[in-house]
Amino acid sequence: SVLLPDWEVLVIFSPENSPSKSDNYFCIFETLEVTRAKYAGGIRFPDRETFSCILPERARRRRTFNQPVISKDPESYPQKRRGEWLPMLRSSYLVYESLTTEEDVVLFVKGVNSRQGINRNPSEFRCIFGGDAANGVRTSVTVSAQEIFRCKRPNITAVSPPSMFPLKISLEIVEENHAVPSVAYFTSKRTVDSPAGRSLLCATTMVYNAAKFLREWILFHSEIGIEKFLLYDNGSDDDLGATVRRLASEGFDVSVYRWPWPKTQEAGFSHSSLYSSSVCKWMVFMDVDEFLYSRSWRSHSKPSRSLLRRLIASHPKSPQSKLGQITVPCFEFGPSGRKTHPVTGVTQGYNCRRRSENRHKSLVSLEAVDRSLLNRVHHFDLKPGRVTVKANPEKMVINHYKYQAWPEFKSKFRRRASAYVVDWTSKLNSESQDRTPGLGFDPTEPDDWPRSFCEVQDTELRDLTRRWF
Repeated sequence: SVLLPDWEVLVIFSPENSPSKSDNYFCIFETLEVTRAKYAGGIRFPDRETFSCILPERARRRRTFNQPVISKDPESYPQKRRGEWLPMLRSSYLVYESLTTEEDVVLFVKGVNSRQGINRNPSEFRCIFGGDAANGVRTSVTVSAQEIFRCKRPNITAVSPPSMFPLKISLEIVEENHAVPSVAYFTSKRTVDSPAGRSLLCATTMVYNAAKFLREWILFHSEIGIEKFLLYDNGSDDDLGATVRRLASEGFDVSVYRWPWPKTQEAGFSHSSLYSSSVCKWMVFMDVDEFLYSRSWRSHSKPSRSLLRRLIASHPKSPQSKLGQITVPCFEFGPSGRKTHPVTGVTQGYNCRRRSENRHKSLVSLEAVDRSLLNRVHHFDLKPGRVTVKANPEKMVINHYKYQAWPEFKSKFRRRASAYVVDWTSKLNSESQDRTPGLGFDPTEPDDWPRSFCEVQDTELRDLTRRWF
C-alpha cells in the first residue's frame, strides 16, 4: 500500500493476485477502523489491480502508518500481532515506475532529486534487480535527472531462475547502503500498442476528471493532423474509460496509461517521450484545455489533416534535419462572463483573454529528446545539435482556456500536477508566476471572477470551429 496526499491509500495487488474489479471491498486498519475500498483501475507492466481507500482518523494519529488488509467482509478483522503490520510506503519517496529499452532500464523515482535543477551524481546510485536487496544484482546508473534514473540492464541469468519473474527493481543510495522503497518491476522492452503503425504526429496529456472535455479536444486536433492521443490518467473517477471507448468506436486512436502518482507531470511526459517513440515521430505535449490554432486556417473552408504537417515543415530558421522542437506561445482565456461550464465546449464558451502571451507548449521530435528525458512540462532538453525554434504568434499559437467558470477552476485545488510547482493551498512561493493573480490559498471564488482576465475579445477559433464543424 502507498499513502498518497489527502490521506488516500492506494492498495496495489501483486501480479499473482487478481481480485474482482468491484467496489465490494473494505480496508481494515490496525486500529480496527474500516473504510470502503474503491476499485481504482489497473496499472501495467506487470498488470496489477489497485484499490483506494481513506486512512481513518485514529489511524492518522499513529506514529507509523501501517498497511491495511483488504477484505469483502468489513467485520473480518485480521488476526495479526502488533509487529506483523507492515508500514505503508509513501508516494513522496518511492520508485513508482520503470521502463525497459533495448539498451537500458529507466526508473522513475520520487524524493531523491527533490529540488528543481539540482540533480545528484549518477555515481551515487545503483539499480538493484530482485526482491531481496542483499542478494539482488546491481548495475551502474548512467543518468540522474529530476525523477529519471537510467541504469544498465542486468545479466538476466545472474538475477534468479525464470520462476522469479517479474523482478522487483529499486534504486540504491550507495553511501547510505539503502534502497528506495519500490513498487516497480523489471520487464521486457515495451511501447504503445499501435496496430496502425507509426504516426507522424501524436499528442500526450495528463488528465484528471477531464472526460467531459475530451471529445471536443480530440475531434478538433484529429481534424488538423494529430493521429494518436495518449492520455496519462492521474487518478480520474469520472468514467474516463467509457468516454475513451466511445471515441475509439468512432475511429479515434486514443490510449490510456494509468498513472496514479501525484505531482509527477514532468516524469509522465518523460515516460511518454520514450514509451511512444517507436510509434510517433512528433509529439505535442499539452493539456485538454489547450487548442492549437493558426490564423492561416481562416482561409480554409474545412479542416485538413495536413495543416499541422505543413506548419512543422514550414520552419525555415533551421535545416529540417536539425529541427528538434517547436515552442508555441499561449494566450490565456478567462471565464468570459460564464458561471457554469459551456455545454457547447470551451472553444465556443470562452472568448475573452489576456492581451499578452504567457508561457508556451511544445511540438517535439521524439528522436531529438536528450537521453536525460529532462523536461520542464513546457519544453524538453534536446540532444546536442538539435535546436528549438519558437513559432511566430502570427503563424501558430495555443489558445489556453485556463481560467474557466469557477466550478471548473475550483477543481484545480485538488493539487498541481507538476513536481516542482507548489499546490494552490500552499503558502510557499506566493509570488510565483504559476499562481493565479487575485487568488488566495483556499478555493474561495474571488470577487468578479466571471469578468476576470478579460482584456481582448478573441472569437477567431470559435468562429473557425463553427464554420468547420
